[in-house]
Amino acid sequence: MSNGDIFLGELIGTAILILFGAGVCAAVTLNHSKAKASGWTVIAFGWGFGVLAGAYTAAPLSGGQLNPAVTIGIAVDTGKWDKVWVYLLGQMVGAMLGAVLAYLVYLAQFQANVRTSGTTKGTADEPTPTLGIFSTIPEIRNPVANLITEIIATIGLVLPILAFGLTKGLGESGTLVLIVSLLVVGIGLSLGGPTGYAINPARDLGPRIVHSFLPIPNKGTSDWSYAWIPVVGPLIGGALSGLIYNAAF
Repeated sequence: MSNGDIFLGELIGTAILILFGAGVCAAVTLNHSKAKASGWTVIAFGWGFGVLAGAYTAAPLSGGQLNPAVTIGIAVDTGKWDKVWVYLLGQMVGAMLGAVLAYLVYLAQFQANVRTSGTTKGTADEPTPTLGIFSTIPEIRNPVANLITEIIATIGLVLPILAFGLTKGLGESGTLVLIVSLLVVGIGLSLGGPTGYAINPARDLGPRIVHSFLPIPNKGTSDWSYAWIPVVGPLIGGALSGLIYNAAF
């Protein structure tokens, strides 16, 4: 694969992933959305379908890694680092593009970013929080615990992905992408409660950057003091997955 194919594939695939993922978070979070308050299960499946659509689209060009933690895990396992920077660049640009597209889909809802007057949940001037649409926020802010959660959850993603390669025919049949998508849903349902399961540095950092610049009324903070955890944790988890896989398999 050429550098151009890798960059384009990862850009398009990651943009689709974030479009679906940020889109489902916006659908569940924002007022005047038909999916308002439909819950965590809907969010988990929305992200899983985002992986499905993005990875299938990117696969012919780049293999559809869509995640720096996966890219690092593969590089640690194989020792091949020469294309890593291309993958990471495509993933970051794609994540930012996907966040902008999700914002445009829900533009009217973002512009009406206040609670409905007359409710018991706040005044008409109290905004609906928006950062969680784009990036992760921990339920309990504890840097050590949050970092451990992201590391373990990322190992739960990357190590199985590496092991899936041992099963002949999964890649050629296209079943591998479907299985990984279901794996992401499972991680969301099982391990996503504490931190919102970034498990992907580009997925969190790219949209967080976009959130800080978008003209969203009453958007609130982009929470940069927490932003290092969903980047460092998944990178450590991806590297550990590569080391474990290399040693055990």
